[in-house]
Amino acid sequence: MDDQYDVIIIGAGPAGSVTAWHASLGGAKVLLLEKDRDIGYPVRCAEGVGAAGLQSIVDPDSRWIANKIKGVDLISPHLKTIHILNEDFGFVLNRKIFDNFLAEKAAKAGAEVLTKAYAESLCFGENGRVNGVVFSHFGRRLSLRAKIVVGADGVESRVGRWAGIRTQLKMKDIETCVQYTMSNIDVKPDVCEFHFSRERSPGGYIWIFPKGDGIANVGIGISGEYARYKSPLRYLEKFVQEHFPKGSVLTTAVGGVPVSVTNRQIVKDGFMLVGDAAHQANPISGGGIVPAMVAGKLAGKVAAEAVQAGDVSQSFLEKYEKQWYRAEGRTQKIMYRLKEAVYKLTDDDLNKTADAVLSLPEEKRTMVSVFKKALFNRPTLILEALKVFKTSITEVFDPLS
Repeated sequence: MDDQYDVIIIGAGPAGSVTAWHASLGGAKVLLLEKDRDIGYPVRCAEGVGAAGLQSIVDPDSRWIANKIKGVDLISPHLKTIHILNEDFGFVLNRKIFDNFLAEKAAKAGAEVLTKAYAESLCFGENGRVNGVVFSHFGRRLSLRAKIVVGADGVESRVGRWAGIRTQLKMKDIETCVQYTMSNIDVKPDVCEFHFSRERSPGGYIWIFPKGDGIANVGIGISGEYARYKSPLRYLEKFVQEHFPKGSVLTTAVGGVPVSVTNRQIVKDGFMLVGDAAHQANPISGGGIVPAMVAGKLAGKVAAEAVQAGDVSQSFLEKYEKQWYRAEGRTQKIMYRLKEAVYKLTDDDLNKTADAVLSLPEEKRTMVSVFKKALFNRPTLILEALKVFKTSITEVFDPLS
């Protein structure tokens, strides 16, 4: 390692690795730090991703695709199923391999990658500009300088707070999640299931993402408002007992997902936030992989431009902020309003929505029709939702990731 870099990125998830990749392609000298021993592990993710969003960043590769998804089942509280078929709906990834792939892309573009590098604090220069990182690595405490530091350390981001950015979320704007990877269970091989019920998954939903050969990710995310009264683990245990009593749990993952709009501030002098650290996930589904990569690509390019221009001020870096809002931020605000409306629906409302959609001819049962029926008394919001379906890279129902 050198003492000085153009860009140091903290966190080697999809947001951090794609930022490193594109900053390196732009000619910046980049160091990517990851606190864990292995990039992509442990997996705290349902591993589902929409096809269109993924392909806007990388071409699908069989090495890291566990399964191709051709449809989704939306299941109401009274267990009626709306089946939506789409040959190009999305994929279930193998996140460990996928995250390694993205870090390799960064390395091949010229970035240095370092694991077991635990960030401890930021360094500051004149006028409070961020200009470096202090981290520990196998017992050594190192301090390196950088023209730009990027925080890509996830929803629990400490780095943003170190930089003086307020990143706290309201309880209603974070979902607490628990997921089992289960084997020996009978699920549709190429269909993702989403179970909605205020009683069984308040302020969220239960998902089943098949990975092939009787293996699937089975998880739940519920609003933090409700998690204080009953743990999501208790809800998931009951669901699994009812639906997969003979299944085996191979792994268990827990974590939080931001379901808010993008953080009010995501850049400062010499500093940028990307991915879950910037609250850039899809608010209605919690899907974060594609938004993280979209943000990473934009941030990486702007970081390289800032370095080349010799201007790493907040005003220059706000170019990334503006590009994000044009690409996804405005859409995200509509998604947030959709979330606020949908998660207020009672089980009776959800049942009526399912019945209304199922009364339509099969070819007209689409995600658009679901939202139309669910929000029939909110015509303005329906019009906004329709615009989102036509323009969003990350898609309205990018699966939880």
